[in-house]
Amino acid sequence: MTRSERKWEHIRLALKTGKEMNSSFEDVTFVHRSLPDTSLAQIKLSTKIGELLLSSPIFINAMTGGGGQQTLEINKNLAVVAKEAGLAMAVGSQMSALKDSREQETYKIVRKLNSEGIIIGNLGWEATVEQAKHAVEMIQANALQIHVNSVQELTMPEGDRDFTGALSRIEAIVSQVGVPVIVKEVGFGMGQETIKQLASIGVTTVDVGGFGGTNFARIENERRKQQQLTFFNNWGIPSPVSIVEAKSCNLPVTIIGSGGIQTSLDIAKALALGASGVGMAGVLLKILIENGIEPLYEKLNQLHQELSIIMTALGAKTIKELQNVPLILKGETHHWLTERGINTKQYSQRG
Repeated sequence: MTRSERKWEHIRLALKTGKEMNSSFEDVTFVHRSLPDTSLAQIKLSTKIGELLLSSPIFINAMTGGGGQQTLEINKNLAVVAKEAGLAMAVGSQMSALKDSREQETYKIVRKLNSEGIIIGNLGWEATVEQAKHAVEMIQANALQIHVNSVQELTMPEGDRDFTGALSRIEAIVSQVGVPVIVKEVGFGMGQETIKQLASIGVTTVDVGGFGGTNFARIENERRKQQQLTFFNNWGIPSPVSIVEAKSCNLPVTIIGSGGIQTSLDIAKALALGASGVGMAGVLLKILIENGIEPLYEKLNQLHQELSIIMTALGAKTIKELQNVPLILKGETHHWLTERGINTKQYSQRG
């Protein structure tokens, strides 16, 4: 199977397994505020992710590219929606285009159609500094995601099996690529240990990519002809847990929440837990493929409107104020965080 064919197979299986998404955000409950002392007109959704100033905390997270005409069409449509909605957008891994120049247009189309927007490039942790620079140049990226996906690679029939030296390669890219670097998990979450490692080499923004959204272990197991590694299907740190773990490190690292975020309430909870922005992918891709551009644009407008309404109810005029409202953590999320030595009462008694 060619890399291009594999890209499209990933999309097909993501849409299929996306129906099985499960999220732990139901373990997070806001403390109601009877006198919020705010109005809908006062709500400001602008935020800062590392060095990037964004008009919305929602951005279109990495999905695809490098899979020929079909992925070109997806990125083309996503770029149009990102421009119209004023959202930042990340492309999928650009390694395909670095290895086959014919695939570059599937990524370049994003910048062509959104010349002034915030575009984020993407490569894996196997990339060299020169490859990272080329990826940034290819789409005039404002930032670069470096995705880490050891469990996906181990489950992938043709995946990598050697992850030695990854931290030092990321460090080299951070220091030399010339744009902000975001280190992103692909659905298995980040714990305190990982956050501390990344901060120690100069990483200032992480996308925790928690368990609960598109399940790349399940996708790769679907592709395996024999000996499925089913023990990886439920492997990972749930998204809300991962956000709190990252926040608890008290390091100068901006947190992006992603993984199973589907509703405006999920978005509000992720932000309140400590994320400065949220990445959405699977749910947006499903709407685009099944219904088209206009319904996707309408969905994003709806998310913004509902997020503003939720913030009004909580008396939070800005994202920073939302990060200080009281909330209750319960269930498996509470149990996990307690076992990890994180005091959850700090969330219930703030504000």
